[in-house]
Amino acid sequence: MALSIRIKLFDVDLPLPAYQTAGAAGFDLYARRRVTIGPGRTAKVPLNVALELPPGYWLLLAARSSLHTKGLMLANGVGVGDEDFRGDNDEYLAVLTNLFDRPATVGRGERIVQGIILPRQRAKLERVEQLGLTDRGGLGSTGRRA
Repeated sequence: MALSIRIKLFDVDLPLPAYQTAGAAGFDLYARRRVTIGPGRTAKVPLNVALELPPGYWLLLAARSSLHTKGLMLANGVGVGDEDFRGDNDEYLAVLTNLFDRPATVGRGERIVQGIILPRQRAKLERVEQLGLTDRGGLGSTGRRA
């Protein structure tokens, strides 16, 4: 049974977010207005939705795979929408950074990010004096010997 997500659109002339294929994990979100981002600059792009997530779920916002072709990336890597971010005026935003040396424009109605609904899990965080030991090295060192 599919989850039901209540969605408020800020501009009703733009499409409702939608899964583009039967196998898609995420639904595409649309830019509510045209935004031009200068080289090396960051800007907020409104995504035209406020969501009411069911209890126990959260929203992961990830860049669509084509976003990089404009030189753009999500400034924070991914976005997290908590289940309690749900007011009538709580419009989701994509904070984008332009990595190119020329301006990049996101058009009104352009699909720029995707939302993935995930179950929320809370962990018990326990302070300890020592952890189990491993000899890993970190930063991609698995399987490498110096």
